[in-house]
Amino acid sequence: MVEQSDRAPLLDWEEIPPPDQNQAVQPPPEPPQEERTAAAGRRVTAVPTAVTYSPTRNVTAVVVSRDRTRPDLVGIDRNLPFPNITARADWEEKDQIVSVFVVTFDTRCGNLVEWFLPHDINLDGVEFKSMASGSHRITSDFIYFRKGNYFGLACFANMPVESELERGARMKSVGILSPSYTLLYRYMHFLENQVRHQLQWPGQYSPLEAFYEDKKAVLPPTGNGLVPSCPSWTAASINRCMHPEMKITHPAGCMSQFIQFFGEQIMVLWKFVLLRKRIVIFSPPPIGVVCYRVYCCCCLANTSIPAVGVSVPELRPFFYVNIADISALETELSYVACTTEKIFEDKKELYDVYIDNQNVKSHRSHLQPLLRLNAADKEKYRKLSEQ
Repeated sequence: MVEQSDRAPLLDWEEIPPPDQNQAVQPPPEPPQEERTAAAGRRVTAVPTAVTYSPTRNVTAVVVSRDRTRPDLVGIDRNLPFPNITARADWEEKDQIVSVFVVTFDTRCGNLVEWFLPHDINLDGVEFKSMASGSHRITSDFIYFRKGNYFGLACFANMPVESELERGARMKSVGILSPSYTLLYRYMHFLENQVRHQLQWPGQYSPLEAFYEDKKAVLPPTGNGLVPSCPSWTAASINRCMHPEMKITHPAGCMSQFIQFFGEQIMVLWKFVLLRKRIVIFSPPPIGVVCYRVYCCCCLANTSIPAVGVSVPELRPFFYVNIADISALETELSYVACTTEKIFEDKKELYDVYIDNQNVKSHRSHLQPLLRLNAADKEKYRKLSEQ
């Protein structure tokens, strides 16, 4: 029997409360007299059970066999908690930190990668992705971004200092890279602490070195980090299983705010993400909450064909982008990204839909009818708001 949960794989680790110790355990019901008589004449043997799960779909399968020896389990270490998990599944569930780095702002040279591990990784452009344009006007922020096959999360902080060389302000970002963006939120608190540490004690990298040694990934032989699918969930399922600390740090915790922010316009946006259009979201700094809106857009696009269960191609998140990403965006047929640079509004060849605040607009004539709300849209939004 296969049981599929409607909760996201990331959120489906809610602890089941232990049984009440004060409640008496009910004995199993007595079988009928005929069954007891029949059972007495035959030998009862143990039934081996194998539990498997899928890393990309939230499916748990319990396979029961009456054979004493399972041919498919021969040669598998039965001491493992899940003997049927493949190396690929085991890889996707582990920490996958492929790099940790520190970016600083130099008054003479601009953004610079100050320190990083490992020393043989290519971090070209990370200094601009992890410190958004206009960040000098804010005190702190966090940024999701994409670097080649990897995704990154960086925490930025700006501290006033009495230094003429630094012109009264010290700005740094501490970030990480991983093949998956769905697990980066776990390290938000660590990165926030480390960027404050770097501002107060520049050059002290020991905690970051220890972190990398503990969390570094051993990449698959292909060397390509595969991007897992966006989680699929509803607002009701999030509220049911979200822990308090996850509401603060996990992107899914912003789904209800995401819906409230756009109001009825969420139905217009929903159409465009289902059509896999190229979407750019503009906002001045801070950009962190806007990166969460990119994440939520991807979740809106994660659908399957009814009665078939086949998922449509994933909407690719780019998260934060700047002018250095223009060449990469030119080749994309479908994506969602956010930026703090207003110049993107004039680059109409790069996008189909441009979002500024709650204003969703498109310069494509064939998409104009989709910008108008109809009665069905309003009714769907009403039902969505009531969940």
